[in-house]
Amino acid sequence: MKKFSFVLAIIAGIILLSGCTNKKATEDNWSTIKEEKKVIVGLDDTFVPMGFRDKDGKLTGFDIDLATAVFKEYGINVEFQPIDWSMKEFELNNGTIDLIWNGYSKTDERAKKVQFTKPYMENSQVLITPKKSGITSFAQMKDKIIGAQNGSSGYDIFTRQPETLKDIVKNKDAVLYDSFNEALIDLKSGRIDGLLMDKVYAGYYLKQKNEIDEFNMTTGDYESENFVVGARKSDDELVKKINDGIAQLEKNGEFQKISDKWFGEDVTPGAS
Repeated sequence: MKKFSFVLAIIAGIILLSGCTNKKATEDNWSTIKEEKKVIVGLDDTFVPMGFRDKDGKLTGFDIDLATAVFKEYGINVEFQPIDWSMKEFELNNGTIDLIWNGYSKTDERAKKVQFTKPYMENSQVLITPKKSGITSFAQMKDKIIGAQNGSSGYDIFTRQPETLKDIVKNKDAVLYDSFNEALIDLKSGRIDGLLMDKVYAGYYLKQKNEIDEFNMTTGDYESENFVVGARKSDDELVKKINDGIAQLEKNGEFQKISDKWFGEDVTPGAS
């Protein structure tokens, strides 16, 4: 009887949690966020320079500064929650996080699961290869081993446009990694021949490591991407507040200051 009661309690708890999750996924949560003065942002904490941990383990980066500045406009604190990047949309719609804000590219596939803010930055996918390999084009990756991050926009476009790269590499697929850090270790050791990754990550990471001259950075025929913030489909007001907040930061010059800090140039949407 005790076992039966225990099982019933577990089932009741699951139903209760499911109810809360469904409610949160189908309602506009701005009033709750404003009342609690807290919003939870999910991120991959290895994605330099957008959101990562510094040598002291503190979260820092362009998106960290930008999200903090946006919600400061509304008197709301941002709690940054590291997540499994391949599970980001699930975490969002399950209510674990309120936003995906970490170099999150706008794609048609993702649009089926989340609502996007207006783009706030442009990015592209590049092929990183060791200088000693002599590989300076996508075509030279024929029968070579390529790596990519699991759940990344790079792997998404690699899959969607197979004729560009996927069809010519060894095994007609990429070796998948949980983070670019792991992938770069394998690239340096020769376990893979090339790595498909975000240009903003590649440029910043290799420059900080003083390794920019040791690798080729090749742009192929993939289209450029827009970085956006991902929100639940129901969170119209939250998305509007983020769009308005970013516009205000552009107007008062704060966006440009954050941009210059991390990139040494103006990457705002209105910049030429």
